[in-house]
Amino acid sequence: MTPIHLDTGPHFPKNRSGVAILGTGTIAQSAHLPAYAQNGVGVTGVWSRTATTTATVQDRFPFVRRVYATAEELLEDPDVRYVDLATGPEGRLDWIEAAVEAGKHVLAQKPLTLSAADLERLPALLRRADGAGVRIAVNHNGRWAPPWRAATLLVREGRVGDVVGVTHLHDKPLPPLVGTPFDNVPHMLLTDYLLHWVDITRTWLADGGAGRVVSVQATDSRVPGQPAAARNPWAATLSMSAACGATAVLRIAGNVVSSEAGCPFWVHGTDGTLRGSVLLDSDRLEVDDGRVRAAVPLRGAWFVDGFAAALGELMCAVAEDRQPENSAADAAESVRLVLAARESAERDGSPVEVAP
Repeated sequence: MTPIHLDTGPHFPKNRSGVAILGTGTIAQSAHLPAYAQNGVGVTGVWSRTATTTATVQDRFPFVRRVYATAEELLEDPDVRYVDLATGPEGRLDWIEAAVEAGKHVLAQKPLTLSAADLERLPALLRRADGAGVRIAVNHNGRWAPPWRAATLLVREGRVGDVVGVTHLHDKPLPPLVGTPFDNVPHMLLTDYLLHWVDITRTWLADGGAGRVVSVQATDSRVPGQPAAARNPWAATLSMSAACGATAVLRIAGNVVSSEAGCPFWVHGTDGTLRGSVLLDSDRLEVDDGRVRAAVPLRGAWFVDGFAAALGELMCAVAEDRQPENSAADAAESVRLVLAARESAERDGSPVEVAP
């Protein structure tokens, strides 16, 4: 087997300054800012709706130059080149539109939206952005989780041939949900939490020659031991089918108890198999060509290298005058799949066709 040497990132252009974070809550302070600190990203400033949210940001992250009094002040600052939009999905397209009108490139938190109406608005917004020379990317940081990114690069190299199947198992505890805003999102596991898994799976199917997903089927259910206060089901299964017959399955059994937690995955192809795991120090990947199994060297971790890489890809795209790999147009295709999953769950698991 040919030796495997992969560069999973993150990558940045020489100029990595001019970032402002609009919506500086928990995820921005626990992942975005630490990632930017590690990679020398120049953060012009931050803003949040509640002043107490950003009260200690400059103490904890001295490289942040200022705290904006209003979002308008942030958008009007000529030193801001990139708006890192880390608000919730509701109203996100309005924020993106405001940033585009201000001439700023945008990195929007995922999910880009959970609204079918927003997806209908998106093409016109993207045309306006293109006309203004503005790039819009989505923070699908999971694409750069080292095992997943390495798997993507191997699929693109043709190491496993044509992809025929993808399988994910969520073999770890669920994050805290009860009492959080996430628990108020209908079918949250299918539409929000599993979006990272849906997005990377769609990428592998497309890059592996399977083409686009044409059908989605999903169920979710409450499980034994789930507290009554939990509004969302704690178990979910989502399956996807491509036009060529390739399939994918994503499975969350519930709040798993495990002494060696992780999220194992398999990418099966006509010429080989990728086996790996991601999260909670379980990171690993091996490629099996039917004769030899070889471990793939990995470095870094999803948190926080994936967050740095998502921004870095946008910056590189701007510097190279191209669309980012994590463009809003591409991310919208993953949103369409989770919306189809939600519809399927509401129809007791009936398959939902995904139109071109």
